[in-house]
Amino acid sequence: MDIFQQQQQQQSASPKEVLESMAAKQGLDLLGRAFADHLDNIDPLKGMRDRFLFPRVADQMHVEGIQAEGECIYLCGNSLGLQPKTTKDKVVEVLDAWAKLAINSHFHGPLPAAYCDNYGKEVLGELVGADPSQVVLMNALTVNLHLLLLAFYQPTETRYKILIEGHAFPSDRYAVASQMRLKGLDPEEAMLQVRPRPGEHTIRTEDILQLLKEKGPSIAVVCLSGVQYYTGQKFDMERVTKAAQEQGCVVGWDLAHAVGNVELKLDEWGVDFACWCTYKYLNSGAGCLGGSYVNARHNERSQPRLQGWWSNRKETRFEMREYCDRDSTVDGFRISNPPPLLVGCVLASLELFREAGLTHLLQKQFLLTGYLELLIKHYFGRGDSDSPAVTIITPEDTSQRGCQLSLIFSSPLKQVHKEITKRGIMCDIRQPNVMRIAPAPLYNSFCDIHQFVTILGNVFALCKIEAA
Repeated sequence: MDIFQQQQQQQSASPKEVLESMAAKQGLDLLGRAFADHLDNIDPLKGMRDRFLFPRVADQMHVEGIQAEGECIYLCGNSLGLQPKTTKDKVVEVLDAWAKLAINSHFHGPLPAAYCDNYGKEVLGELVGADPSQVVLMNALTVNLHLLLLAFYQPTETRYKILIEGHAFPSDRYAVASQMRLKGLDPEEAMLQVRPRPGEHTIRTEDILQLLKEKGPSIAVVCLSGVQYYTGQKFDMERVTKAAQEQGCVVGWDLAHAVGNVELKLDEWGVDFACWCTYKYLNSGAGCLGGSYVNARHNERSQPRLQGWWSNRKETRFEMREYCDRDSTVDGFRISNPPPLLVGCVLASLELFREAGLTHLLQKQFLLTGYLELLIKHYFGRGDSDSPAVTIITPEDTSQRGCQLSLIFSSPLKQVHKEITKRGIMCDIRQPNVMRIAPAPLYNSFCDIHQFVTILGNVFALCKIEAA
């Protein structure tokens, strides 16, 4: 019986309860390496790991005092996904087509330049829960956010605010503020932020809903993150969308940390627009093409927007008309022709997502992140004199998180990060004081988690000795 079948037998159980039951059935120590090995052996997705290129410790020449060898333990997929082994093949195919066909590669070859941005629409639609006609590959995330806000943010004298979360990703904050200035508004007045309560790390859904109830008539656009980059909190997108629209607000989501990570149902939830990058959980490479979504109900809406050649309908694009024959769907938000090289990078990973299946990835994620949570709480949750404290600020409720757990240490954060990096761990820290650990179910293993926690314990012991 694989891990998915065993999880399905205990659908209402927590990750800890499922893992405890599995260990007991095998007569294995829940905390031991043998149990991690067992989980990997019965993982139906274990073969996906071999489809990616893992960085090797020996290649990290910038790291001083390396004390490990072999492959790094990569837990940073929330920041930059690993490279699929087929990515280089996709890129070479495009380069070969360019070399052999030249101008004819616009319409012929494996990824014709004139049509390549239509490839992958079906898988993207599946990942965000949308009809493929309502998603598009184009530009980078913040460029897309700007294009969407230009169309959807139409402030009036009484309805002019944009709601974002406090400590939003800087790029989102900058984009929102600059859109306000373009409309002649002061961000200090027009930007409305919802924050955690004093002494708390995450934002309560009821506080968002209450703010919408109180300030809704003054809010033009709600623009929150699907998964908050710093805390790893997944917002209740369905309830927030419904409540905001009942107040007359337009609702858009930044799904950078959500797509390929959590279940999304943009069509079902009635979201107005969304955008995302593809280089985190979607593994397309740094700065690669982003994606956008616009609900079909806006197709006939007259929205002021920037236009370019690629805004035309594909049927008339090459007629070189004097006036733009704008595509009424999200495709009409495109400006320029897409780069086949980057489309190839996106497709290399999307093919793996289709092969693995999002349902299976979510099931594995439930246990993989749950296993990380279990070990951290067991070894570092006490914070007594013998063990430094590690506080998980990501919600314990699995419906309010994805892969990522955000950790706060009682030991100096930068020192801990430096020492685990020397021992082959790749993860990141975000100011002011969080380390983000994000085991991606597409390529991470349970043994990765066990080894990370073991190394973390060794580093804590070392830091304690040096401090003494």
